[in-house]
Amino acid sequence: MAAAEPPRRFSATVDSEPLRVRAGETARAPRRLAEETAIAIVHNASTYAVMMATPDDVEDFAIGFSLTEGVISSPADVERLEVVETAFGLEARLWLPPELQSLLTARRRRLAGPTGCGLCGIESLEEAMRPPRLAPTGDLSVTADDLIAAMTGLARAQALGAATRAAHAAALWRPVGGLVAVREDVGRHNALDKLAGALARAGETAEGVVLLTSRVSVEMVQKAAAMGANFIAAVSAPTALAVRMAEAAGITLAAVVREDGFEVFSHPRRIVASSPSWPPGILEHSSILEEEQRAER
Repeated sequence: MAAAEPPRRFSATVDSEPLRVRAGETARAPRRLAEETAIAIVHNASTYAVMMATPDDVEDFAIGFSLTEGVISSPADVERLEVVETAFGLEARLWLPPELQSLLTARRRRLAGPTGCGLCGIESLEEAMRPPRLAPTGDLSVTADDLIAAMTGLARAQALGAATRAAHAAALWRPVGGLVAVREDVGRHNALDKLAGALARAGETAEGVVLLTSRVSVEMVQKAAAMGANFIAAVSAPTALAVRMAEAAGITLAAVVREDGFEVFSHPRRIVASSPSWPPGILEHSSILEEEQRAER
């Protein structure tokens, strides 16, 4: 079978006009679609991974993916970065110093990663279950009301999501200053990698709350930990393994964030009830959960 002809220009969206059937009526109607493009992460002229992603903020994606994979420790490790269009996708070419070549050889992935893939191509169970980086302790504290407001603010900041209804978002929010950065992608892992890259390239730390519009699986916690984050909040539920990983990393994990509240799965001490709309018992429950988690360890 002949390969499909790729678009000559790579953009985050494509205009479409599907046949819309609604309320017994049929008509052509405009629809903006999120684009999905093969993006190769290439280190020192050797392909490390090929991921399906939104062809936007590709430099952030390349840096963030390399950081959360542990290939580099900072953007300063990258001597040169260029994004090259090919016939069927994009190549993000990163040139690294020779001393990192042995690490590349040891950790290279060998499989392409579909959009929803976070651990695709990992070659051993040990690698997939690598211990997370311990979160910085810090003095971050967030009120329950602020956490809900932060997630609401993220919804308003999702330009790609609003246009297509087909994109995930990852953002960093701080009690002082609000949203620091927002990145979107058709893949939730890609969105988080783009956020990691954007923060690193701007010289920002991940101090604050990492907001996710997706479920929280284990690799999302691993990536957040690699960023140096100590607080994750998501609109959907976590997996059981993600909760265990967050607990081991010292990360506060709040999920199922809605207008009327949320659920806290690990390290609730960073959430405070300073608003009269929340019962004072939240602090007592935080202490109880912390004691239960210490007992389980």
